Amino acid sequence: MDIDIVSEEENPMLHRTDIRFEITHDEATPSRLSVRDSLAATLDKDSDEVVIHELDTKFGMRKTIGYAKAYDTPDDAREVEQEYMLERNKIGVEADDEAEAEAEEA
Repeated sequence: MDIDIVSEEENPMLHRTDIRFEITHDEATPSRLSVRDSLAATLDKDSDEVVIHELDTKFGMRKTIGYAKAYDTPDDAREVEQEYMLERNKIGVEADDEAEAEAEEA
C-alpha cells in the first residue's frame, strides 16, 4: 500500500491539519485502521492523533482517495471529533473498555 498526500491544509483553531490523500493498493480496499496506521507513520504522528473520515474506491480500481484529520494531540481529537468517528477510528475505545472491565470486577 502506497500513500501519496495530495494536499495538506493547516487549521490552527482546531489544532489539526486536514489531509487529502491517495492510496494505491494491490488487494482489496484496505481497512480504515490499516490506512490510519500507515498515514500516521507517513506523517510521523501517533495513530490516536489521526482520524480517517472518508475512503472512496471506484469499482474495479486499485486506487482509493481519502480524507483525514491529523491532530496535534489525541486529546484535541477527542474534544473536537464526534463520538461515532472516534469509535470508527478506535480512538479512546481501549481506555473505555479497560474502565468498564475494572468497574465490573469491583
